[in-house]
Amino acid sequence: MSLPQRFKLVFFVPTAAMQTCKSAIFAAGAGKYPGPGGYTECAFTSKGTGQFRPGDAANPNIGKVGELEEVEEMRVESICVGREVAVKAVEALKKAHPYEEPAYEVYKMEDM
Repeated sequence: MSLPQRFKLVFFVPTAAMQTCKSAIFAAGAGKYPGPGGYTECAFTSKGTGQFRPGDAANPNIGKVGELEEVEEMRVESICVGREVAVKAVEALKKAHPYEEPAYEVYKMEDM
């Protein structure tokens, strides 16, 4: 029996926008744990500090062009069952995220 591919979506978001981004990825199908318990909206969050320096062509949501900015951000991790769900969750994240270029990562998971 073949299990569906699983992916982990990790993204970084200013604290004030975290709930909006989580709601968007959950609506796209992320966060549904593939077990018999029917768990949904599964995620892990941790607080940290992000930094960036917007380039000359940037239109930053936070900070100013050319100036180093540090922002309290949340790291959010959530499971995506199936490649299609992962793709839809990333699309939803990009629409909901306040940054011009949101930082995110997608990892393919393995069963052990």
